[in-house]
Formats: sequence, C-alpha cells, structure tokens
Amino acid sequence: MFRFANEIWLYALLIIPALLLLYWFNARWRKKVLNQLGDINILENLIPNFSKILPRWKRFLFTLGLSFLLIGMANPQIGTKYEEVKREGFELMICLDVSNSMLAEDLTPNRLERAKQAISRLIDRLKNDKIGVIVFAGDAYIQLPMTVDHSAAKLFLRSIDTDIVPTQGTAIGKAIELATTSFSANTKANKSIIVITDGENHEDNAIELATAATEQGIKVHTIGIGSTDGTPIPVYKRGQMLGYRKDREGNTVVTKLNETMLQQIAAAGEGTYVRANNSRTGLNALMDELEGMQREEFGSKMFTSYEDRFQYFVAVALILLIIEVLLPSRKLKIFRNVSLFEVKK
Repeated sequence: MFRFANEIWLYALLIIPALLLLYWFNARWRKKVLNQLGDINILENLIPNFSKILPRWKRFLFTLGLSFLLIGMANPQIGTKYEEVKREGFELMICLDVSNSMLAEDLTPNRLERAKQAISRLIDRLKNDKIGVIVFAGDAYIQLPMTVDHSAAKLFLRSIDTDIVPTQGTAIGKAIELATTSFSANTKANKSIIVITDGENHEDNAIELATAATEQGIKVHTIGIGSTDGTPIPVYKRGQMLGYRKDREGNTVVTKLNETMLQQIAAAGEGTYVRANNSRTGLNALMDELEGMQREEFGSKMFTSYEDRFQYFVAVALILLIIEVLLPSRKLKIFRNVSLFEVKK
C-alpha cells in the first residue's frame, strides 16, 4: 500500500514545467544576443573555455534534483504491516430508499442526491465507528457491509442510484430486518439503524420489525425526505427532462411523504423521527444523539504501520544538486582539449 504523507508538496512540482519554460526563453535570448555580436562559430573560437553542453547538464541536474527533493518533501510511504488495530466505536447501519419516488425534486437536486450528500457529511463526523449501507426499494440489499473504512463507504455511496434495485416498491420492513442481522455478533457496542425514505407505497410490517429490533438492543431512527404536499417524478434521458412519470392509465404520478408511518416506525424502534428539507436533512441532529452512545473496543484489520521513503528521494536530490554545483559552466584549462560532454567538429 502506497501513499504520500504530505500530498500538498506534490503541487510544488508545478514549478518544474515553469522552470523548463524559463530555460527555453533564456536559451532563445542568449542565442539572439550572440547572433547580434557576430558569427557564433567565430565567437566560440575566441572563447576557448566556452561550452554549450555543460550549462545544459547543470540545468538538467538542477531540475532533476529539485524534482526528487519535492517528492521527498511529500514523504512517500509504504504500508508494511497488515495487523489488527484496537478501536472504540458504535455500529450504524444506514438504510437508504432508492425507489423511483426518490427522484422527485421537491428537495434540491432531488431526494436521493440530497440524502447521499447528507450521508457523506455524516461519514465525515464518524470517528472509529463502524458504518454499513443497505439500499432498498421493493427488496433490500447490502450495498456496504459493516466497516470502519470510511473512504470505502464514500466510494460505495457515490455508486448508488435508483437502478441498483430491480424491484420497485418501499420495503422498509425488509431493510430493517436485513440491517438487524448485519451487525457484528457478540458486541456490547450500541447499534442503531437510520432509515432514510419518503415512506411512500409502504408494503410490509416495518413497525413490527422495528419493535423486534429494539428487543435486540437496536434503535431504529427514521428520516422523512420529501414533502407532504406531493410532487411529480421527472423522467430524464441523457440529461434532458422528457416529462413526468405516469401510471398505466396515463396519469401523472405524484409522490408524497408518508410522515405518519415513519413516526410510527421510529416510535416502535425507540428512536427519533426527523423530517428533512432543503435547509437540513436531520442527520446532524441524529449524529449528536449517536455520539453520546456507548462505544466498545473492537479490532479491525488494516494497514497501520507505514515506512517512510523520503530519505531515498532526498539523498538522490542532494547528490544531483552537489554534482550540479561542482560542475563548471565553462571548460577548465586542463580539459580544454578534452571533450567529455560534446562532440568536437
């Protein structure tokens, strides 16, 4: 496993192309000045110590040395140990509705994208806590098993869309049931489920399953996303809106937030119900509550020990820069008739 400890230094490598451009302009200027003084070949004979190649070598060594030095400052590191690290945290399973109604645009840019943005910000607030993601529509699937790898969680989150579950519907109960069985076994850490949905077309026994989850020490929170007034579901193709989704009779489908049902699920799960809108999604309020939960020590296997490799790059840089300093710009007298770097015509 490879990484840079100080990635910001890599931006300094932009100096290199600027330096090469400066060398090019300087070479053009020098050539122009020499042409004004007279024939270059005659001038070279008048200056026996003059060398075309040595300054080029000095510039090359300086540029290469500077490149190695900047990479060394970024501190390349290699992960060398794959070991179990002890952490303290709680376990959180996010159940995200990906049915077509989540494409409604009563929240900006739409319900699903708004929910994904909120989950991403929630992941940023997690410390050593485990998180998992379940997507559901007419059925429920584990998108991300319980993990402490928050970078992976964000990566999986970006791939979620409404096509990820083939069956349409709103099987909240199946999502809660699957989440209940997805937590780590034999752990005393607090466990919570957050269901993010508009709750429309609810079709199973979610309230009973939320009650069953509390019997296992798992709290079920709900976030209602959408408006209770109702809004049509837009249909897009290649970025262009073609119209609104219609039912089999040709009527425009209007989706509404089923707030009452979500409040009942939260009550049965001994959790909290929050309604999301364009100014807030409710995850921050829930996270404040979750941060007060009991955390338990658990082990997770990951790369934890990195070995620095900056010293190799710095050493090469110093050698190149020392050679550049010691290398003269003009031929020494004893080497005047010796051509090590250029072909004598």
